[in-house]
Amino acid sequence: MSERRGLVFVSIAAVLFSVGGLGVKLIPWKGLSISCFRSLLAVIVLVIFARAIRHPLKLTKGVAFGAAAVCCNSVCFTIATKLTTAANAILLEFTSPIFVILFLWLVFREKPRGPDIAACLFVFAGIGCFVLDGLGQGNLGGNLLAAFAGMGYAWVFLMNRLPGGDALFSTILGQCISILIGLPSLVRETDFSPPTLFWAVILGVFQLGLAYVFLTTGLRSAPPIPASLVAGIEPVLNPVLVALVVGETLSGWSVLGGVVVFVTVMVYNVAMARREKAEGIPSS
Repeated sequence: MSERRGLVFVSIAAVLFSVGGLGVKLIPWKGLSISCFRSLLAVIVLVIFARAIRHPLKLTKGVAFGAAAVCCNSVCFTIATKLTTAANAILLEFTSPIFVILFLWLVFREKPRGPDIAACLFVFAGIGCFVLDGLGQGNLGGNLLAAFAGMGYAWVFLMNRLPGGDALFSTILGQCISILIGLPSLVRETDFSPPTLFWAVILGVFQLGLAYVFLTTGLRSAPPIPASLVAGIEPVLNPVLVALVVGETLSGWSVLGGVVVFVTVMVYNVAMARREKAEGIPSS
């Protein structure tokens, strides 16, 4: 697969992921119930994909840790989107590149550069704005869960760095754990009307299952920096779709925090891409 085609696949994944906020808002279930149902359908899609490409599945400590990260991201993001605005949830999850820097430093002993540290400081300042907004608006719990989702998402990008790591199998196993966690909540739901099931299927098959198929396939050939830039489609489309359909908007400190987080991450990615090009560092 060519680099350009890989980036196209990543962009398709980002568009599919961006439907998450809208779907969660339109389904009248609890966050755990939505997480369970969409993970169930996503596992079916991912297992079919793994068998189609004859991907070997083996359980290691690295795979197990990666599965925990996938589960953390999936469950925390879904619940957070119920408790806070979709824009807050996705923008706080979009802090994941900064957590990647921190985890590389703390776990893999890869010392961050000056720009890395500066980006971390700006992003955490943006998180602080969300926390202040949460204290005033009553959605602090949702904002904190969204930040945890960002931490989990960071490990999703580091899964292959772990001993015995396997991103695809960790994703499948992580979604299975999400099913078990949310099942007691799902069986207590009573609204299984056509509109509810429609959006639940959209989230499971397309927003999660097929999105991960396109993402894992695209990242095989797409360089990480351009891919992360393309992935920036998601935090832009997600709140826009919710605002257009549900009428939900950002307020006060969240606007400031969102601008700080989004601009910092995008500027950081552009700066790193230019540095790698200038120093002749391979992108993939």
